[in-house]
Amino acid sequence: MTEGLQPGHGDTAKRYEVFHTDCAARDTVDHVTSRWGVWVLIALQGNDLRFYELRDSIRGISEKMLAQTLRALVQDGLVWRTVEPTTPPQVTYGLTEFGRDVGEPLLDLFDRITRRLAPPSEG
Repeated sequence: MTEGLQPGHGDTAKRYEVFHTDCAARDTVDHVTSRWGVWVLIALQGNDLRFYELRDSIRGISEKMLAQTLRALVQDGLVWRTVEPTTPPQVTYGLTEFGRDVGEPLLDLFDRITRRLAPPSEG
């Protein structure tokens, strides 16, 4: 057996062993499940957003953390980035097919959790 891989259950495809520290998929899992990675993927579901729009939609995230999170998600192939050569440059982000595939269950998880919580009080 190849180190770092394990056979999939009931199929011929190989699966990554994410519990190994040298697993190639582990970094991507860490980026997706990071404090801000989850929110970026949820915010971009169905929306292409400019940097400032994304920043404003995710309350509490600093520009530095948003930039770092986006950089990691772009490198992982979950998010695409386009830059329009204007002054200042207009940078837009959206989900790749891989990002939509990974982000959809996160959105479903968020929806399931919020359905179980008491409605927010009007204050």
